[in-house]
This record gives sequence, C-alpha cells and structure tokens, in this order.
Amino acid sequence: MAQPAATLRGPARQLETEVLAAKEAEAAMERQHQKLLAGGRRPRREDPERVPEGLRGKAHAEGGSARMSLLILVSIFLSAASVMFLVYKNFPQLSEEERECIKVPRDMDDAKALGKVLSKYKDTFYVQVLVAYFTTYVFLQTFAIPGSIFLSILSGFLYPFPLALFLVCLCSGLGASFCYMLSYLVGRPVVYRYLTEKAVNWAKQVERHREHLINYIIFLRITPFLPNWFINITSPVINVPLKVFFIGTFLGVAPPSFVAIKAGTTLYQLTTAGEAVSWNSVFVLMILAILSILPAVFQKKLKEKFE
Repeated sequence: MAQPAATLRGPARQLETEVLAAKEAEAAMERQHQKLLAGGRRPRREDPERVPEGLRGKAHAEGGSARMSLLILVSIFLSAASVMFLVYKNFPQLSEEERECIKVPRDMDDAKALGKVLSKYKDTFYVQVLVAYFTTYVFLQTFAIPGSIFLSILSGFLYPFPLALFLVCLCSGLGASFCYMLSYLVGRPVVYRYLTEKAVNWAKQVERHREHLINYIIFLRITPFLPNWFINITSPVINVPLKVFFIGTFLGVAPPSFVAIKAGTTLYQLTTAGEAVSWNSVFVLMILAILSILPAVFQKKLKEKFE
C-alpha cells in the first residue's frame, strides 16, 4: 500500500524538488557573488566559480525562462488587445457621451452607465453587442483583470436569465482555461518564485482529491477559500487536467453567477456590487458547496468500508 501513496504525492513532490533546486542554485550563485565582492574582486565571467555546474545551468535557465515567459506573455496580451480593438471598431456609431461609458466597469455607477448604452443598441445590433460582451468577459478572465463581477450583473440586465447564465458560465470557463494555457506556457517561473509555498500546499490537496477532482474544482469555485486567479495560474503546474479544469469551472461558477445575474434584473437599484449578495444567497451557496463535495466524501467512506 505504500507505493500508491507515493504515487499520489508525486506531482507535489516534483514541484517541491524543482522549486528547491532553483532556489538552491540562486542562493549558491549569490553566495559566490558575495565572496568575490568580499575579496575585493569584481565578479567576472572568467573567474572560476565553485557553484556546481548543474545548479549554475539551472539558475541560468530559470532566468532566461522568466525573461522569455515575460516576452511571450506581453506578445499574447498585445495580440488579444488588438482583437478587442477590432471588436469595438465594428461597434455601432456612438455619441461622445456614449463612448465615455464604453469601458470596463470599476464600480456600480460604471456598470449602470454601460448597461444603459448597451441596452439601447442591443436589439438593433444584437450580434455586435453580444460579441463585444463575450470577448470582453473572456479577455478579463484570461488576464485576471478585475471587473468580471460587474459584467455578470450586467448580463442579468441585458439578457433573459437562461442565456445570461449560460453566457457567464461559458465565458468564465473559456477565460479561465485560456489563463490556464497561458500559465502552462509561461507561468511556471512565476509560480516557482512567488507562489511556491501555496502551490505546494495546494498540490497536496489536489492529490488527495485526485479521484474526484471535478467535485473539488466545483467546490473551490463556489467557495472563497482560494482566489480564482491562483487556481487558474497554478493548476497546470500541479497537473490538473485541462478538461477537468474547464468542466469544474463551468459548473462551479454557476451558483455565484446565479446570484449576480438575479441582481442584474434590479441593476438601477444597486449602489455597490456587495448589494448583489444577500444573507439568503450566502446560505444557498454554502449548501451548494457542501453538496458539491458530498459525493467525494461518500465515495471515500464507502471505499474505506469495503477495504
């Protein structure tokens, strides 16, 4: 029975090992640098270094990887921003006052102003408004930019409830998945440097729930225990499958989105985003979070009983 337990902890151990190796290499090079300075010598390329060759190469690779990751990330962001520009370029002709309202909402006043403009053109330019809403929501989710909560509320004001709920869940699932893929391509150095301890701890939790990972992702999306941006960035590093990640996100964001969309039907009565959440809705979310994890609990209990 010891072998399966070791296998379950594999990704967490692998992450710890890689992080420790990178940090050890960086620390070793820093110590060598300090020794050279203390000896009155400037560090030169031709100076023999006592850092092990493998560690020196690892640190150099991490540094180069971080720079390349940043370059790729900036390129992808600029490409996505260009797509956003083209989408809004094909938007209906707006007055000067209306153009000032076309921006990512930062508060409820911005959301009300944006909702007023979009509702005016929604029927006549249905496709353009829908595409603009869709791409903006996915863009915000992909790059972890705040403001999507206001778009969720706004969807309840603009569209029938079933369409609004499906739209928000789809945008959240796609945006989070794109963020996942970005992290898969360029996010590993960031996780190693800035999110090491949290990522290792979550990797252990993921391994504990590996057999019922969809339920666990749904639970995390409903509850506020882990920030969504953290889940999106670290999931590919700790080997959460993309398919499971998307399904769990799509289903998991539905209950909180239900609350926001319902609040959107009374958009002009709200003064802050916090008013969209009542004690009744918090209680319902807690029940749904518990229900999402119950199958995993029962499965574990049954497995222990029969073993």
